[in-house]
Amino acid sequence: MKQILFAIAILFVSGSCAYSQELVKQAPNGFDSLHTDIPHGRIDTIGYASKTVGVTRRALIYTPPGFSKKKKYPVLYLLHGIGGDEKEWLNGGKPQVILDNLYAEGKIEPMIVVMPNGRAMKDDRPTGNIMAPDKVQAFADFEKDLLTDLIPYIEKKYPVLTDREHRAIAGLSMGGGQSLNFGLGNLDKFAWVGGFSSAPNTKSPEQLVPDAEAAKKQLKLLWISCGDNDRLITFSKRTHDYLYEHNVPHIYYIEPGVHDFKVWKNGLYMFSQFLFKPVDTSSFMKYTVLGTPASTNVRSASYPQVLPDNRVVFRIKAPNAQKVQIDLVKKYDLVKDTGGYWGVTTDSVSEGFHYYSLLIDGVALADPASETFYGMGRLASGIEIPFRGGGYYAVKNVPHGDIRIKRYYSATTNTWRRMFIYTPPGYDVNTNEKYPVLYLLHGGGEDESGWATQGRTDLILDNLIAAQKAKPMLVVMMDGNFSTGIAGFNEQALRAFEGELKQNVIPFIEQNYRAATNASARALAGLSMGGLQTLYAGIKNTDMFSYLGVFSSGWWNNQPALSGPQYEFMKNNATTINNNLKSFWIAMGGKEDIAYNNCKIMLAKFDEMNIKYNYSEYPGGHTWPVWRNNLYNFAQELFK
Repeated sequence: MKQILFAIAILFVSGSCAYSQELVKQAPNGFDSLHTDIPHGRIDTIGYASKTVGVTRRALIYTPPGFSKKKKYPVLYLLHGIGGDEKEWLNGGKPQVILDNLYAEGKIEPMIVVMPNGRAMKDDRPTGNIMAPDKVQAFADFEKDLLTDLIPYIEKKYPVLTDREHRAIAGLSMGGGQSLNFGLGNLDKFAWVGGFSSAPNTKSPEQLVPDAEAAKKQLKLLWISCGDNDRLITFSKRTHDYLYEHNVPHIYYIEPGVHDFKVWKNGLYMFSQFLFKPVDTSSFMKYTVLGTPASTNVRSASYPQVLPDNRVVFRIKAPNAQKVQIDLVKKYDLVKDTGGYWGVTTDSVSEGFHYYSLLIDGVALADPASETFYGMGRLASGIEIPFRGGGYYAVKNVPHGDIRIKRYYSATTNTWRRMFIYTPPGYDVNTNEKYPVLYLLHGGGEDESGWATQGRTDLILDNLIAAQKAKPMLVVMMDGNFSTGIAGFNEQALRAFEGELKQNVIPFIEQNYRAATNASARALAGLSMGGLQTLYAGIKNTDMFSYLGVFSSGWWNNQPALSGPQYEFMKNNATTINNNLKSFWIAMGGKEDIAYNNCKIMLAKFDEMNIKYNYSEYPGGHTWPVWRNNLYNFAQELFK
């Protein structure tokens, strides 16, 4: 009994140690060096009759150390690039050395590796113009040769397992595109698919994975890897972005490098260790060396990078600084290396757009690697975090409207002011059509550019209009700043805003744009401070606006001198307000929204006064991801 307990204890301890081992994310030095003191596999050249091409074609085949015809093996089909042939992997990648070493370390399952010529034509040598149309087409034609000629030959001549769970396909460059095209296009044949630095022959993601649910059920592993300085990385990234949005488990592996065998050998080293074993899809996001430069970076800036699990990597050169921090949701201390660079990896950051600051020796600065956005009362850095549900504000292949910047003279402030105006697709073509108008207001510390840049208003409306979920409309984003900070935000500032809107902005729009002028074709909405402006000017002018939207806002409970008269007006005019408004839409960012309590108190008063409204919550607090979602939903309510 003691022996059994001791054995169990040993297993538990060894299992715990294995679990706690650091994840291997990159091949170690010497992984591709020949070791004479270990068993070696064998490389042979084979010839198979190709009915597809009409000739006998060649391939290399690797059999593992200790190969026995009495045992059945899984198979990896490993494909070359556009300038290679069946020997490219052998000459440039040393696959037999890499695999022998992995076998010796007990890191991979015994498998047969077939390296065919992926150029399915009679003269399949990589000579002359390798980009000639017939040679490029031959790479696509190889799919038939692979499925109907080569695989049957291998399964007839070698002791292999013939079910899809024991068949993998992977390749480099053009072969990476082939692997994705053929593997994902034939999930009844392949359960393991890998693309290393996949080339432009890679089909669009929508073609590769037309049925995400089927792919989730059938794939054991989908691996996409590339060097960070590879000019073809866009093809890997677009595939990853689509898979991420559609929640298809996969590994998106980025490492330092270009379009060469250094990257591809490491790809084979990493990919082969997953094959023909149980896999844990929850660990997939951990497998990468580098992140993807944020879409909000300035041109050519490598950092900040967003990792697959939405942690953010910062790397900043400040050799003379004493202390460097990043303020992104919370503050992080950066660590300095010997080259004068400071770095840190944050916790996982929630979806969408976030402001952040670089603090050097206590001074808050905009990160020179980031685009700047007017927010927090100054130009600040911002970062876009990928979001599975963010397709509604993504750039898509749909008709696009315009964002126009107009200056106008304000008789209220006696100054020139600026507004941003979204015009829908077809505005300049449909010259006889008049459009309804949404007047959309920013928050405190921001300006008229906020909804156009941080808010992605044009993309949200473009996609909604294309999907026929929203009416084509003008969206006017005016400057709502008429006070200096919270201390100056009072009824006088609200009256100034109302005057600007009614006396200057609306007349300017209706004189210069084809805007419908009836109340049923006007909406007013805003976030935070803009929500208070909507409550003030919208409620008092329901004869002008049939739709009101209040995002993350509510009358301040601790300022009865400001809120009291507003509630009194609503109480005395409840019937008129209810009759005039087709939609009074109020939304919050959940309990974490700083305006949540004020809003809840305000809604309780609305209930007492029998004011009709619709209430919505979207978690995320007092942030742009929430307000984008608010606009997306509110716009669908308008002008119907």
